[in-house]
Amino acid sequence: MRVLMFGWEFPPHISGGLGTACYGMTKGLAHNDVDVLFVMPSATGDEDQSDLRIINASDVESTEVSSNIDEFLGKVEFLRVESNIMPYVDPEDYSKLSSEEQSYQTESFKYHFKSKYKFSGKYGTNLMEEVVRYAMVGGTIAMQNQFDVIHAHDWLTYLAGIAAKRVSSKPLIVHVHSTEFDRSGENINTQVFDIEQMGMKEADKVITVSDWTRNIVINKYGIDPSKVVTVHNAVDFSTRKAMDIQKAVPEKVVTFLGRITFQKGPEYFIEAAYKVLQKTDNVRFVMAGSGDLLNRSIRRVAKLGIANKFHFTGFLRGDDVQKMFAHSDVYVMPSVSEPFGISPLEAMQSNVPTIISKQSGVAEVLKYAIKVDFWDIDALADAIYGLATYPAIAKVAGEKGYAEVNAIKWDNAAAKVKDVYQAVINLKK
Repeated sequence: MRVLMFGWEFPPHISGGLGTACYGMTKGLAHNDVDVLFVMPSATGDEDQSDLRIINASDVESTEVSSNIDEFLGKVEFLRVESNIMPYVDPEDYSKLSSEEQSYQTESFKYHFKSKYKFSGKYGTNLMEEVVRYAMVGGTIAMQNQFDVIHAHDWLTYLAGIAAKRVSSKPLIVHVHSTEFDRSGENINTQVFDIEQMGMKEADKVITVSDWTRNIVINKYGIDPSKVVTVHNAVDFSTRKAMDIQKAVPEKVVTFLGRITFQKGPEYFIEAAYKVLQKTDNVRFVMAGSGDLLNRSIRRVAKLGIANKFHFTGFLRGDDVQKMFAHSDVYVMPSVSEPFGISPLEAMQSNVPTIISKQSGVAEVLKYAIKVDFWDIDALADAIYGLATYPAIAKVAGEKGYAEVNAIKWDNAAAKVKDVYQAVINLKK
């Protein structure tokens, strides 16, 4: 079985959990005898291709299969979205798509027909333009390759998945790692929502990373429940190295690691830190990450008068993430809405006692993480205080958590995804 897979990022160049999940899933699929052609906007050549073949969209001409461009565009049917948008920050107000913009995109694509487009692969101000051009290249790649099923990860690649389906007539799976409601609450960007909904409706099956996300897909996007299946994420520990870390501070270290955005709940972490520090001086708090709430978080820490016990590291990647966990005594993920959440699994694999919000997909699979409502600052502060103050509690939580996460493997998740592939392939026969 061969799958044409569309993703926006892949290790070592990642900005969040999406790239990490794609890496684990592709390795798991390889171990389940699935051949993966992984398309990404901009590959640098240092990606691990031992278990898959990476196609760099920046190296692909718009099309070299169809001499009639109007016929090609008719098959694909695409939208141009002219807006500046960052996918992981609070959205601004955007205008609806207009027929003039679609006409402009058509003429623009005709001008660049049989030419290459250099993708940044980032989340910059021309993101939507890259998403649309990526869809065009996706259609071309679908014409040039043989495969059995298409798999598109997250909204950035849904248009590419749709284009590939329309030119190849192969079944499409869309994988929902996050929704616009997770990222923005009820103040959603309607253009992103429209792309997400379009992808889900065009898909033959929708895979969600948790039942939490499945319920959002069904209730917010109006997708038939029989079409939506949950496959929980896992985590790959095969590349982890043992670390002998000497802590530079005597206090217990409590860590938040993730994007500093509304979705991740950094402000709840700060308020809980203040409450804990009223009870004990033997603790330090670390916020590792970057995002649109960073400056506001720094100001709030200063206003609360806890800056001497609170540290901001900026964005961490690779070995620095593992080092941060090695320095930590407690890990906290207070997300407002978390489709899954891989970082708690990484923390628990480092023997770090972990606290997660009940509003997360990972809460569905973990027994030995402490679970609190994201908004319950008192409960969060009590949990942090207990783990930081009572060694016996922390020891049991660390040991039980370590054993639990080591049983959550990508090979098992990939086997379930392969079953979804086979089901949609059988329906097409």
